[in-house]
Amino acid sequence: MDNDKDLNFINEERRYWGKIYTDITYAISEISPFISERDSKIRKYFSKSPILKDYMKLLDSAEADCKKKSLFSMFKSSPSINLLQDFKAKNRENFKQLEKCSHCECLSCAFDCNFKKCSSCRSSSLICSCDKERVNVRKFDNFMLELTNNDTGISSKYNVLAVVEDCTLDNLYILLENSNNSNDKLVLYYYPGIKEDSYGEITDPNEFDFVVETYQNAE
Repeated sequence: MDNDKDLNFINEERRYWGKIYTDITYAISEISPFISERDSKIRKYFSKSPILKDYMKLLDSAEADCKKKSLFSMFKSSPSINLLQDFKAKNRENFKQLEKCSHCECLSCAFDCNFKKCSSCRSSSLICSCDKERVNVRKFDNFMLELTNNDTGISSKYNVLAVVEDCTLDNLYILLENSNNSNDKLVLYYYPGIKEDSYGEITDPNEFDFVVETYQNAE
């Protein structure tokens, strides 16, 4: 029956997104007394969490609609399911970001650090490792760059493996892998810009090794 299929869909959505909503709201309540108002405004999940609250209400409403359907209509999909799907489609990027936030090292952290935190967050990214004092590692979904080799003039596409932030040196480093050749990897200074980003060569071998080691330890 479509009605059983609808109820299964609702239960799966509530199970998955309900946990994310619970984790985020719990983290907010736990750290709010210990962070500044400015910090709370920077954290994306503070402002976006009401979207999940609204979705939980829509799931409850959809479940009630399914349970009171008449025998004749039980073989038809509930209009409430369309409302749920439309809501998720409308807020697709927010759902993706909240999903990442729920796994980010910043979620329950109230440490007063000097990292860029959510202010440097890119869509579908999260901080997967952080020592709270010097370095953190941010990873991404489907972040690609096209770079041109200055010597050959040949352009290649690279997958962004991670961005490492060293807040003691106030440096960002980007680690790249050629999408067609996994042996072609790059580690560069990373300078995000308003219109476009720029990159620089790391000439200090100790600094280079530290960045690579930091990334490897985060894997």
